[in-house]
Amino acid sequence: MIGAQTLQSAIESQLQRDSAIPFGYYEIMVRLSEADDRSLRMSQLAEASTSSKSRLSHAVARLEERGWVERVDCETDRRGQFARLTDAGFAALAAAAPGHVEQVRRSLFDLITPEQATQLGTIMAAIAGGRAPGTEAAGGCPLDGDTAAEDAEAEER
Repeated sequence: MIGAQTLQSAIESQLQRDSAIPFGYYEIMVRLSEADDRSLRMSQLAEASTSSKSRLSHAVARLEERGWVERVDCETDRRGQFARLTDAGFAALAAAAPGHVEQVRRSLFDLITPEQATQLGTIMAAIAGGRAPGTEAAGGCPLDGDTAAEDAEAEER
């Protein structure tokens, strides 16, 4: 737990210091930047985010104040809204990204071996997919680097 807190603290501090962007806001902006038309329904953004719906709504309001995100009403559902990353928000994200990437490299990847990085990727994929070690990923194929699944397949042959 201490390792995760140390990593998160280093990343948060760098984003705040260099870009005046809290990590939660950065996460929202990244998710929007990766979406078609740089927009997502607020409900989709809440599902993809680590924030609660109320916290997300507050964060989007703060991003709107900065001119980085705008809310757009859904044409087919009067209750629905989209959050859209503006050009200014995309520019702020692009300006913050190199420092963020460098901090992640310094705080994580410079401290582990390439083998550990591969293991970390496999572990994170398992956690994200909610699967037990050695089980198949969606689509019936083992994840890259999933040697337990690959070993089991080899033994069956």
